[in-house]
Amino acid sequence: MADYDIIIIGGGPGGYLAAERLGHAKQKVLLVEKEFLGGTCLNVGCIPTKSLLNSAKLYEHAAHSGQFGVTAENVAFDWAKVQAWKTDVVGKLVAGVGAAEKRAGVVVARAHGTLIAPGVVEVDGERKTADHVIIATGSVPVMPPIPGAKDNPLVVDSTGLLAVEAVPKRLVVIGGGVIGLEFASLFAAFGAEVEVIEMLPEIVPFMDDDLAGRLRKALGKVKFHLNCKVTGIEGGTVVYTSAKGETVRADADLILMAVGRRPLVDGWGAKEAGLEVGPRGVVVDDTMRTNLPNVWAVGDVTGRSLLAHAAYRMGDIAAAHILDTSAATGSGQRLRTDTIPWAVYSMPEAAGVGLTEAQAAGRGHQVVTATVPLAVSGRFVAENGVRGPGAVKLIADAATRAVLGIHMLGNYAPETIWGAALLLETELTVDDLRQVVFPHPTVSEGIREAAWAIKD
Repeated sequence: MADYDIIIIGGGPGGYLAAERLGHAKQKVLLVEKEFLGGTCLNVGCIPTKSLLNSAKLYEHAAHSGQFGVTAENVAFDWAKVQAWKTDVVGKLVAGVGAAEKRAGVVVARAHGTLIAPGVVEVDGERKTADHVIIATGSVPVMPPIPGAKDNPLVVDSTGLLAVEAVPKRLVVIGGGVIGLEFASLFAAFGAEVEVIEMLPEIVPFMDDDLAGRLRKALGKVKFHLNCKVTGIEGGTVVYTSAKGETVRADADLILMAVGRRPLVDGWGAKEAGLEVGPRGVVVDDTMRTNLPNVWAVGDVTGRSLLAHAAYRMGDIAAAHILDTSAATGSGQRLRTDTIPWAVYSMPEAAGVGLTEAQAAGRGHQVVTATVPLAVSGRFVAENGVRGPGAVKLIADAATRAVLGIHMLGNYAPETIWGAALLLETELTVDDLRQVVFPHPTVSEGIREAAWAIKD
């Protein structure tokens, strides 16, 4: 008889969510986490960055609220207290995860887990057995081999930047993705001179180019250098080749390496156990099964989507299929990557789900689109003015009128985009969307207006 029903390696969003689901289903679960519950997202990712960004937004609102009839004198920020707020938020939420695991009856081991074989995991040198094993080891920052970057105290990843003791006067960000933009927006709001160097033609590669360009322009305090390749780092100077082929130097007090993350596929026995690992990560099907019997993988380690909410969904799917022993269908649950929304919590915010216009055309769709400004929303105008940066772009198939993608720029976009994800998940058409009643006044009404702007 096995020691446990399920052993989970990794206590991030995918791992701890699966543990909770299975624990509440009366399964005997061992959750093995070598560092901290909550993983990257809760400890050095999503939550601490949003805590700091909240302080930055409050500072911006206080300093620039004159147009709304509210003025304040001597507006200032205390970076030590900003950091203390972040630490308090993270601490409370980590404790909450631990309490949730305890309520579910999950055994948590603060240890290193190594997959030995299907159903066998070594936990700090002691072998444990289980009917099922879930791999949820997450991801780590990518540190490209740029000359001068290694062991340079002025080069940090996102974890290092979260812990800085003071706002740098000059910050150079290498990478114009979500991590880079959020930090660029955050430190620019607090007065840093920020430059972003991106090798692609536009920022946020999964955002529709039209709205990505608008977002970049809305981040007016940040200088962007697109189509540029970093060739070296000399102390606090980033050397890069411009779009025109010229060699340019950008000086900084701190340099953020934000070129992305990679699945953590080494150090826990994947290769030795015979687990199939591809270029993107641990190979899984849409039910989160790996090539080994009763071994599952969820979250960033799969490379399917390196987002915390995607990891939650993968954890749900794996748990459902483990529990559905009678039909092996997991109640029909499967991963659909095209319906996973994304969000950027910069100032302004942005979010989207589904295909971009270029992606849709590349897949052979006859594309029809509509873009409307969020000035169509009374609430958006009341809080941002008619010139506030905001828009909704809807991409649809001209023949079937199926909604293929919705991309949003503007505050409240991340809170609204779940509705757009539901549209894609249920495969609604533009005509179906037109029948949905949106509350008024809300920013979400921009989605309705975009549907009505699609040509019949």
